Amino acid sequence: MSTLPLPRRLLLLGGTGFVGRALCEHLARVAPGCRVVVPTRRPAAAVTLRSLPMVELVAADVHDPAALGRLLAGCDAVVNLVAVLHGDEARFERVHVELPRRLVAACQAGGVRRLVHVSALGVAEDAPSRYLRSKARGEAVLRQAGLDLTVLRPSVIFGAQDRFLNLFAALQAVAPVVPLAGAQALFQPVWVGDVAAAIAAALARPDSIGQTIECAGPQRVPLAALVRLAGQLSGHPRTIVPLPGPLAWLQALVMEWLPGEPLMTRDNLASMQVPNVASGQLPGLEALGIQPVSLAAVVPGYLSPGQQCARLDAWRARHR
Repeated sequence: MSTLPLPRRLLLLGGTGFVGRALCEHLARVAPGCRVVVPTRRPAAAVTLRSLPMVELVAADVHDPAALGRLLAGCDAVVNLVAVLHGDEARFERVHVELPRRLVAACQAGGVRRLVHVSALGVAEDAPSRYLRSKARGEAVLRQAGLDLTVLRPSVIFGAQDRFLNLFAALQAVAPVVPLAGAQALFQPVWVGDVAAAIAAALARPDSIGQTIECAGPQRVPLAALVRLAGQLSGHPRTIVPLPGPLAWLQALVMEWLPGEPLMTRDNLASMQVPNVASGQLPGLEALGIQPVSLAAVVPGYLSPGQQCARLDAWRARHR
């Protein structure tokens, strides 16, 4: 793989998350000379990134304007991956709108012009969910700033450590049936490796400045089919029971009150009213020279029994 002409020093917000880790690993392969600054409130928890020599973990709160200014010092570009799927209006506003506003101010003060922002498919000011509306407002803040901006809008992202297909596989390992809200909601899942490659390609290509690029895989699939695929590949196929609107709303409400990160909320359900697929009116991954990978090419490699860490089970048993 050829080396890309990427920035010498890159600030990566949200670098310890699912996409951020994939991007760091991708950059280590294609641009080992690029220094990646990854702020985190818990550097000790970012175990997977500490092994990459080009990653600089910094203890910082990215919502602190002064900290943002210090982090940008000496950087040539910024990638913003910070996002939340669940929360109230205040949380969505803080993460999806206020953080971009603070980032713009810090970039303007520090003379950093290049920014790649990862948003989501379906964003609109009049979208049915708080998540999508706040994402749209965040995009608007960045577009009005006059920076060298590229916006990427991915569909739901899958990969070996995703919290999507893995979650549905784990659920089917313990549940006899799966009552499913939003069963007919349409997605166009995109592999995390393709999203990472798209971010790197956007940084390396000046012609991506000013563009909004839709990151979607080759298949449009309803949620029920994705849940069924997760069960089949993990060896725990279960009957899926699509829930009608009122029961779906009630299920989401109950899940919001359960401990831990909810599997689904009423706002997620509202987001699924909008097909999470490429519009066809904006450039896609192909515009960045990327041919998107299919579900079938990747998912069996991490959901099928005996994959990932389970491949070492026999060795562990032999050596106690």
